[in-house]
Amino acid sequence: MTGYTAAMTSPDGQVVDSGESRPHGWQYVKYAYGAKLPASMNAWVENDLAGPGAATRMVARWAVPCMVLLVPMLFVPADWFVRFNMTLPILIQYVFFSVVLNRVYRRHRLSQHGLDPELANRLQKEKDADLHEEYLRKYRGRPHA
Repeated sequence: MTGYTAAMTSPDGQVVDSGESRPHGWQYVKYAYGAKLPASMNAWVENDLAGPGAATRMVARWAVPCMVLLVPMLFVPADWFVRFNMTLPILIQYVFFSVVLNRVYRRHRLSQHGLDPELANRLQKEKDADLHEEYLRKYRGRPHA
C-alpha cells in the first residue's frame, strides 16, 4: 500500500504534493464506517475497495461493531450454552449479510468517492477472462472483440 503519492493542483495550475496519500488515525476510522476521503487519496481508496483483499477488509471492518455489541452478552450471568445461543445467531447472520452485500457496499463506496463502481468487479473479471473468452468462442462463434 505504500507508493501512493497524493498530488493536488494549486490555483495557478501547478501540481503540488499534499503529503497525504493515505488516511491516518481518526480519519481512517471515519472512512472505515462511511466518511468520504479527500480526492488526493483516491488511489488509496481504489486499492482499498477494489484491490486484493478488499472483500476481507470489508468483512473485518463490519465485524468490529458487531463484536462491540455482542461481547457484553457473554457476561450475562447464565450458562455458556445460553450465552452462545444469544450471540452466535446474531453473529452468524451479521457475517452472512456482510459477505453477501460486500460487493454492493464496495460499489457504493467507490461511487461515493467519484470512482467507477465497476472497479469492484475488476479482479473477478480479470480472473474469469479466459472463461468469458471460451464462452464467446463456444456459444457465440466469435472471439471477444
